[in-house]
Amino acid sequence: MIKLWEFYKSGDWVEPFLIDSIILFIAASCILYLLIIASRSKKIKRERLRIEYDKLIEKLMFSVVFQDTPFSEIKEDKGYSVLSKKAFFREVLAESITNLHKNYEGVYARKLEQFYKESGLINDSFKKLKSLKWEVKCKGITELAEFNVAEAFEKIITASKDRNKTLKLTAINACIKLEGTRSIVHLTEHPYPIDNWTQLNIIGAFKKHDIGDIKGVEFLLESENTTVVALGLKLIKELKLTQKVPYVVQLVNKAPNTFIKCEAQSVLQTLTV
Repeated sequence: MIKLWEFYKSGDWVEPFLIDSIILFIAASCILYLLIIASRSKKIKRERLRIEYDKLIEKLMFSVVFQDTPFSEIKEDKGYSVLSKKAFFREVLAESITNLHKNYEGVYARKLEQFYKESGLINDSFKKLKSLKWEVKCKGITELAEFNVAEAFEKIITASKDRNKTLKLTAINACIKLEGTRSIVHLTEHPYPIDNWTQLNIIGAFKKHDIGDIKGVEFLLESENTTVVALGLKLIKELKLTQKVPYVVQLVNKAPNTFIKCEAQSVLQTLTV
């Protein structure tokens, strides 16, 4: 210990330490620079590929939607068979077909849904749903909901109970789109608080899908989660569900706290005026 202290006092270590520190700093800077260059190059390459793929996908979707080209014929095309094995091409294809499906209804929408299933993109969406990354899960949920894949409902319900706000909201909106009123029962059992912003988005989803008389919305008023009860009251108020007034009256009489009681009274006042 004495020798170490003497060595420290002598100052002989300062010069080697500074030299080593400078070398280490330069090496770290070079490595960081190379990583930035590599990352940038990868992004540029992906964007270039995306532009090329978009042109091919546009022609492909035109033949599927407007020329009734069967998938068996598309599958035999050498260009498609090679590209369909590339993960990035399938990712761009899934994004394109999902966005396209939002703009079509009836026969055209059904053709896109058929292609989505026959091409195996539906399996890719289910794989995304199993991902540990929340942003990848959100993509899978959005795709499955857009193409009305009802068998994904139970798995999406599980995702709706996640702590990540974006994932939770995406999953809840998907459940509403897929099953409408059936999703209300699961909202009743929601374990975490639902903040005001999320509540407004859920109400917006019900309005968007024009569900009308939401059978079972009264179950939300019986939840042990007070934020779910508040959501139920807001749904009744915003959608003007006057047929649910008796349930709101019951809630006024047995409200768990003053806040819920005041909210219920406000809803009654709005609906009975």
